[in-house]
Amino acid sequence: MTNAIVETNFQFPGQKSHYVGKVRDVYNIDDKYLVMIVSDRISAFDVVLPKGIPFKGQVLNQIASRFLDATADIVPNWKVATPDPMVTVGRRCEPYKVEMVIRGYLTGHAWREYKAGKRMLCGVCLPDGMVENQKFEQPIITPTTKASEGHDEDISREEIISQGIVSEADYIQLEQYTRALFARGTEMAEKMGLILVDTKYEFGHIDGTIYLMDEIHTPDSSRYFYIDGYKERLANGEPQRQLSKEFVRQWLIENGFQGKDGQKVPEMDEARVNSISERYIELYERITGEPFVKADPANVIGRIEQNVLNCLKSLH
Repeated sequence: MTNAIVETNFQFPGQKSHYVGKVRDVYNIDDKYLVMIVSDRISAFDVVLPKGIPFKGQVLNQIASRFLDATADIVPNWKVATPDPMVTVGRRCEPYKVEMVIRGYLTGHAWREYKAGKRMLCGVCLPDGMVENQKFEQPIITPTTKASEGHDEDISREEIISQGIVSEADYIQLEQYTRALFARGTEMAEKMGLILVDTKYEFGHIDGTIYLMDEIHTPDSSRYFYIDGYKERLANGEPQRQLSKEFVRQWLIENGFQGKDGQKVPEMDEARVNSISERYIELYERITGEPFVKADPANVIGRIEQNVLNCLKSLH
């Protein structure tokens, strides 16, 4: 199988800094542009797994790029170009320190809180008598703070405004954009026989204009169910068929790993790595409705560098 790209260490013209996230390597160019390289690293339970997944970076980057283009009429976004299958170059925005999480269904974190007896989530009142994976009457927005360290934390609209994290006027605009983006994502998913269950958006601003940042509607940042069989499974209390990286988390749990102290990541042999790669390609094809075209695996690092250099030249 092709070599996976798990590390980059470029020196681009005008480079001010280089940030390495769990999956993305981000290069700041002249405080004006960001070069975001979506690596083949894979994380679960806040831990980067020991082996990369070939073509995963390409899958995530191309899905995000497609959805940024498909929503640019709703809100301006940070993307300027996709010079390489694994790279997006965009405007450097001043980020808002909140993530806008929107949920159409009672599942995941929201369900765990609900099951524990909570009926208030991020200032949103939830009705009694709901069951797991049930659709909300209206999608709910449950923001989290963007923690510089540790886990993001739930926060309410009122707290965000009263603590001055985001001004009231900007926050109202962020909510409007979040609902409109989710509606567009829902519509696009439906055409593919999918339900967009929940997702998160990150926003920033430049000179008073709000921009959508980062990735959107990818299987790493969103949860999808299959429409086919959804109602029957809900009625029977059965788990929904999901399209997300949940299958990776399930495999880890079955092998005794949930990111807790003292736990060891199970061995990822070549067959396991290849099967995860194939599942990501399947996700791409299911979400976009198009066949996945694998980028040339020869000298990927050299290819990325050349493509980014050409792009940066064209921006100056």
